[in-house]
Amino acid sequence: LEAKGKLPGQDQGATAAGVFARIETTADLGGMAQADLVVEAVVEDEGAKRSLFGALDSIMPPNSILASNTSSISITRLATATQRPEKVVGMHFMNPPPLMKLVELVRGMQTADTTFSVVRELAAEMGKVTCESEDRPGFIVNRVLMPMINEAFYTLMEGTGSAEAIDVGMKLGTNQPMGPLQLADFIGLDTCLAIMRVLHNGLGDSKYRPCPLLVQYVDAGWLGKKAGRGVYTY
Repeated sequence: LEAKGKLPGQDQGATAAGVFARIETTADLGGMAQADLVVEAVVEDEGAKRSLFGALDSIMPPNSILASNTSSISITRLATATQRPEKVVGMHFMNPPPLMKLVELVRGMQTADTTFSVVRELAAEMGKVTCESEDRPGFIVNRVLMPMINEAFYTLMEGTGSAEAIDVGMKLGTNQPMGPLQLADFIGLDTCLAIMRVLHNGLGDSKYRPCPLLVQYVDAGWLGKKAGRGVYTY
C-alpha cells in the first residue's frame, strides 16, 4: 500500500514502519486477557470458531466483546459457546480489508444493542462503511455472491463457456472488477465451498447445492491463488 501511495494517512506522514510499530503479535491466547474486543478470523469452520470462542471467553474480561469475521456461520450458535452471548457479534471484513470499504455487521439473537453500537462505531473510526444483517445463512453479501460463483462453476462444468469467457462476460457485461471464477480463486475455493454448504444446509433449498466441479477442485487441493492453482494457474 505504501509503495502504491494508498496507505491510509500517507498524505499526513503515515508510514508502513509506523503502522507495524504499533502492532503487537502473540501466539499465546493469554495475551488477550486485557483485550476490550477481539475479532476472530480463523478458518471458516464452526467447530474451530466455537472452540476458540470458548477459550477466549474464559480469558477475557467479562465486559469485553467477542466479534467473529465469519462470512456465513450463525452468530447465534457461536454465541452459545460463551457465557457472554450478549457480547458476541459478527464483524465481517471484506477481503482484502485494507482496500475494501465494507464491514458487514451481523446481530445474533442474543446480541445486545450496546454491543452492536460499539462495533458500528469502531468500524466508522476505521473509515469503513457498514451494512447490517440479521443472522441468516450467508448474511447479505455471501447470500447473493456465492450462488453467483457457484453458478459460474456449473456454467464451466456444463461447457457453456471457458473460464476466460465466463469471467470476461461477467466482468464487462455486468461491470464487475473481476469475473466470478477469478474472484473465487482469490477468496479460496475451499472457503467458497464451505459457504455454499452453509447455505445449502441452513436454507434447505436445492438451488444452493454446491457444484460438483467446485467440490472436485477442492478435493484435488486446487484451492485458488493461495495454493498456486484453482480455476487458473498462478
